[in-house]
Amino acid sequence: MGNRRRAGRGWRCIYPLVLLALFCLLRVPVTDARTPADKTPAAAPNPWQGAKVTLDAWFNSQRRKNAAGLMEYFHYKWDDSTDTGFSQFANIFHSFGATTDTLYSAPAVEKLTGSQLYIIVSPDIPAKNPNPHYVQAEDADQVVQWVKEGGVLVLMENDPANADIEHLDVLADRFGIHFDAVLRHHVIGEQLALGTIAVNGDGPVFFHPHVFFMKDTCAISVKRPAVALVEDGADTVMATAKYGKGTVLAVVDPWLYNEYIDDHRLPSRYDNLEGGKELVRWLLQQIPERSTAPHRARHVDEISPAGSRYWAVQPPSIRISVPVIKPADSEQR
Repeated sequence: MGNRRRAGRGWRCIYPLVLLALFCLLRVPVTDARTPADKTPAAAPNPWQGAKVTLDAWFNSQRRKNAAGLMEYFHYKWDDSTDTGFSQFANIFHSFGATTDTLYSAPAVEKLTGSQLYIIVSPDIPAKNPNPHYVQAEDADQVVQWVKEGGVLVLMENDPANADIEHLDVLADRFGIHFDAVLRHHVIGEQLALGTIAVNGDGPVFFHPHVFFMKDTCAISVKRPAVALVEDGADTVMATAKYGKGTVLAVVDPWLYNEYIDDHRLPSRYDNLEGGKELVRWLLQQIPERSTAPHRARHVDEISPAGSRYWAVQPPSIRISVPVIKPADSEQR
């Protein structure tokens, strides 16, 4: 009997201590058992994933016979891996998550629906194509409407001996941009300095110094709403205009084609490729509702989805494969 009483008194003494211990235990935060990798905040989604970049193959519709004897489009085309092609330019867009497409007919709003960028390059002249498709007023009306609704238009001209300037101006003039039919940056032989264009890197498109190479160009005149972006001496080399919800960029040369986008033909001081990365980023940022990523990067390596500040799976910089470029048609402009 005495032992039971003593045991009961012992439990009555311990019971409050047990309750206090349980109370303290419930107040202590549970330690997160996840690994440090699991705690890494999810990166922001790539705002340009799936953006569609459409290249014109109507105003520049040059064709040639390939090794199989079949006719193929070439000269500033995404799948042209020779010197005259845009295959490496396409790689830059792909590195940002964008897709590339080609329009083989005259532009119309309904055909461009679903495309965020539309690029027209070096329109044909009879010397390049016996049946050139010139830009007509109705073509301009369609493209202007598409830009007004938020499209990003890129116009890449050439020098008067290699491209149609008169008819492209039917479209460009609608945005205050006029391509002047003059010859600038005429490179004679190996005198590459004649095609050298220094860019200070003070924005708004290029935030890093560059040395571009552009061979045999025209020039640009601007009036409102267009403004000059890059100037070389007294000449405007690049210009832009805001129109409705959209944007237009004009440049005097298709300077991002394979022959001159890397140093396989140019001395290493030229960096068309690095400038192309900055330009592509800026173009994608002009797409309405996709311009959420910061514009200025501290280093050129940070200007793509490779930058660890924006995406979850990232190597340290853009890695664009540079295939051996076929020398065929290297003199074709």
